[in-house]
Amino acid sequence: MRPVSEIDMKTSILGVETPLPIFVSPAALAGLGHPEGEVNITRGAGRTGIIQGISSNASRTIEDIAAARVEGQALFFQLYINKDRKESERIIRQIDDLGFKGIMLTVDAPVLGKRERDIRNRPTTSDDETSAGRSGVSAKLDSFFDTNLQWEDVAWLKRITKLPIVIKGVQTIEDVEMAINHGADGVYLSCHGGRQLDYAPAAMDVLWELRQRRPDCFSRVEIYIDGGVRRGSDVVKALALGAKAVGLGRPFLYANGTYGERGVTKAIETLEEEIATTMRLVGARSLAELVPEMVQRDDVAFAGLRDGGTE
Repeated sequence: MRPVSEIDMKTSILGVETPLPIFVSPAALAGLGHPEGEVNITRGAGRTGIIQGISSNASRTIEDIAAARVEGQALFFQLYINKDRKESERIIRQIDDLGFKGIMLTVDAPVLGKRERDIRNRPTTSDDETSAGRSGVSAKLDSFFDTNLQWEDVAWLKRITKLPIVIKGVQTIEDVEMAINHGADGVYLSCHGGRQLDYAPAAMDVLWELRQRRPDCFSRVEIYIDGGVRRGSDVVKALALGAKAVGLGRPFLYANGTYGERGVTKAIETLEEEIATTMRLVGARSLAELVPEMVQRDDVAFAGLRDGGTE
């Protein structure tokens, strides 16, 4: 029994204080759901004080999004390295001038995966189809991606900006170690919303494996995750395993698409209530009191789900 009337959910991401251990994952084209697009999400995040990641493929301009901030609101930018490095340098100077607080360097998408729903749901003309047979939105988004990205490019990025750099899209323990060794300020475990590579591991499973095999990594770099998080209890599981903060993408896109800014704010408030309730029920009054021993994984059940169920 512990007194849990007061719950402290505050944390920081790369030195940026935030009242909740969640952030908006960068997700492209929020304007497909609402004409205000990312601007609504920025306003909702600003009302509640959480950090927002801005996609390189946002439907609104960086200037529009930055102008929607409240005073002191923190934005991070998701960067795809352009084949034209001068263009990447221009964007980095722009976000620096606009006061962004960090860069999420996306490394899991040298090309975009085959996104069949995009192909089915978006009418195209013959001009829209690529030589690989892809069409729709995804055929255009990766046209500028540098497919030759390598670990040495982290050093190049650090030479042209003082902003902290988070490596986004890490999916193995070995690559967590590589990111640390190459000077990453944060490591972002993610499978790109399950839209890149079939059978890629869920970030929560990679986080579990990292906790079991390399617990020392959590004291060497900040670790974040996203993917499949739908409840405050999901957030608490990740925090207990050592994540510094947890990102959500689709929930905010859906909330924005349905109810606009009000929906985004409500989604954040709902998650806040669920995180607080879960923390009270496990007896944790602060994030520091969440520990790995609070989380169990039923590997037998997990194997059964993976193999299509058991008798």
